[in-house]
Amino acid sequence: MGGGMTTTTGTRDFLLPDLGEGLSEAEIVEWRVAVGDVVTVDQTVVEVETAKAVVDVPCPYAGRVVALHGAAGETRPVGQPLITIAPLDSAAGDEPAGHAAYREEERAGSGNVLIGYGTGHGGTGRRRRRPRLAVVPEPASRAPGPRPAEPVAAPAPAPAGPALVISPIVRRLAREHGIDPATLRGTGPGGVVRRADVEAALAARTAAPAAGPAPDRAAPDADDLVIPLTGIRRAIADKLSRSRREIPEVTVWVDVDATALVETRRAINAATPDEPVSILALLARICLSGLRRFPQLNARVDTEGQRIVQSRGVHLGIAAQTDRGLVVPVLRDAERLTTRELAVALAEATAAARAGTLPPARLTGGTFTLNNYGVFGVDGSTPIINHPEAALLGVGRIVDKPWVVDGQLAVRKVTQLSLTFDHRVCDGGVAGGFLRHVADCVEQPALLVANV
Repeated sequence: MGGGMTTTTGTRDFLLPDLGEGLSEAEIVEWRVAVGDVVTVDQTVVEVETAKAVVDVPCPYAGRVVALHGAAGETRPVGQPLITIAPLDSAAGDEPAGHAAYREEERAGSGNVLIGYGTGHGGTGRRRRRPRLAVVPEPASRAPGPRPAEPVAAPAPAPAGPALVISPIVRRLAREHGIDPATLRGTGPGGVVRRADVEAALAARTAAPAAGPAPDRAAPDADDLVIPLTGIRRAIADKLSRSRREIPEVTVWVDVDATALVETRRAINAATPDEPVSILALLARICLSGLRRFPQLNARVDTEGQRIVQSRGVHLGIAAQTDRGLVVPVLRDAERLTTRELAVALAEATAAARAGTLPPARLTGGTFTLNNYGVFGVDGSTPIINHPEAALLGVGRIVDKPWVVDGQLAVRKVTQLSLTFDHRVCDGGVAGGFLRHVADCVEQPALLVANV
């Protein structure tokens, strides 16, 4: 959290304040002051960009700028020095207006002064490029570290009327914990409700004795069938929960005319009846073609390393339903296989998965998954990504439907394709481009041959 620190020379370091939302750092976009400038209390000194918004940061000190910590484009962590201010010679009449007023507020325990409030000083006006958040500086006397409990025995008298809440961070904190600010007595100047007031109310509510033990809503009734969540079912549940918890997934879909793909498969199998090729093998080949064109989807997000890792080879997972649950056998380096080799590998992997004979190494390490849920007689789905992969292509049932061909209504073999992808690895343009390439190859298999 931001605060001040007095050095032996009388200068003060203003630390990058807590910008809320759990953010731990911010990038300097533009300094609004330079070394040697005189600043007043609450004057905007820098514009920073966080993961949430562009923010104007006001300085709680008045004086002369002696140092700027960091250049434009540099990332600064919360709690580290941002700007150093030296006091002016008040005896010579150099103290800017508002400095004494701020010191009075500081002695009263206030530091939550918003731009345009409290001291009457506003930030620099200019056209704003993006939505901005107001920053609430911490008291100058507070050093970085855990926030100490604030005394509430003798709060300042609250003004008549509704509680005054200036800070958006305070409003959000109260809302998240179900606290009505109107019930609080603000300890800030003029009865302003501060963050410490909300935290004190929260602490008091937490310390209050519970009305009684909460009922166990998970307890089953006597006639319920209880199935322990163990073994592979538990592993599946844990992995799917982690995927939904960590991956910001998006699903896009399109209906396609698969008539030509079905006819292509029929022609291949008529020419080589002893070595049949499945529709799934053709779809796998199309996926591999799409991933070669859009490798961004053949990736994973390394959250600890804060990076995206694109895999050189395609380790294709095939979702398979078994008596033991849903498993995903992996065909390593699938892009090196011919379409006929893909058909053989797919048949072998799914059969072994259903028999429960696949070793663990064959069930991990996938980089992209193909899920044919059409075998269950459904048209569409929004499946959960197989963590830590970044995308999954789903295929619905192929069924006769009316379709317009060359301006005439005809009965065609139609299926729905859906792509669920991790929005961290790419945007809609890449995802849409991949799905459109797959759809085009399904409708015109000659395009697939041209790209092999």
